[in-house]
Amino acid sequence: MKPGRFIAIVGPSGVGKDTVMEAICARNCDILRVRRVITRNADAGGEDAEAVTPEVFEARVQRGDFALHWQAHGLRYGIPASVDAALKAGRDVLANLSRAVLPELATRFDRPVIVLLTATPQVLAARLSTRGRESAEEQVNRLKRADFKLAEGLNPIVIRNDGTLDSTVDAFTAALQPERA
Repeated sequence: MKPGRFIAIVGPSGVGKDTVMEAICARNCDILRVRRVITRNADAGGEDAEAVTPEVFEARVQRGDFALHWQAHGLRYGIPASVDAALKAGRDVLANLSRAVLPELATRFDRPVIVLLTATPQVLAARLSTRGRESAEEQVNRLKRADFKLAEGLNPIVIRNDGTLDSTVDAFTAALQPERA
């Protein structure tokens, strides 16, 4: 049996990664959405993640509980090692990753796929403002980092998310067809 693909979605804050991931998985129940572990307060809102303290997170790192882990925006993020079993069973998994961990993704998994979700600066600014998780200063800082480059040789699939959600999901689904795998 061919192993599943680790589909990593990356993009700037406010581009709609969580919304697109939810819609992708609703349309294709064969794709497993990975629930990240984050050192963020459970009441902070945003994605459905497992909130843990920094101490618990570090203990889990030491036990080898994560397939990938990284730090960004003052928080630590982890992808549970349980993804290995799903991939081995031939199931595709979908996770929101930081661009900083992509080189490790490319060496850690047999069939990585990177999807770079983009949108115009105006769309990003509006979405950041609407979600209300960051202060005005934090929003400005996130927008400054929005036009980022990925490490050399990663070859992402680039999908624009400044139209309808359905059109984004259609483009995402078409890009993941087996001939692209």
